[in-house]
Amino acid sequence: MRVGMGYDVHRFTEGRPLVLGGVQVPHSCGLLGHSDADVLVHAVCDALLGAAALGDIGRHFPDSDDRYRGISSLVLLEESTRLVRRAGYRPVNADCVVVAQRPKLAPHIPRMCARIAAAMGLDTGAVNVKATTTEGLGFVGRKEGIAAYAVVLIERTPERSSRGAGTAVHEPCHG
Repeated sequence: MRVGMGYDVHRFTEGRPLVLGGVQVPHSCGLLGHSDADVLVHAVCDALLGAAALGDIGRHFPDSDDRYRGISSLVLLEESTRLVRRAGYRPVNADCVVVAQRPKLAPHIPRMCARIAAAMGLDTGAVNVKATTTEGLGFVGRKEGIAAYAVVLIERTPERSSRGAGTAVHEPCHG
């Protein structure tokens, strides 16, 4: 078993929908980013890729590539999951925290869990999303943006472990 941790942050901007966990959340502003700027799903992608030592979301889906302009981050999570599976692992669960002063997210969390789970090929009960505020502190408290954290557990797939496979083949990290 391996664990990965992800973090992402995006600032608010006008004229875009707010998408969190693959769910469009009613709010006066959306988040600024190359894709749909789903800060929660980006954190999950980074945690998933990190657990398999496959780098991060920017390495696989760079914001300099127009193919990813406006793309649903759930598509990026599906592809991240495929990369992890090709490396001989499968996701087990994800635990996430969204840090936002506004809007209130509790009514949307069950759908976020379901959409993230579906993109990762998991049962809905294997994904947990929590929301918190910063009690008015920092950029989140000033309502300038949203942050998200995610932890993902992966395990070696039975086919790989029964053959005695080593670690995933990937490029080494470069500082």
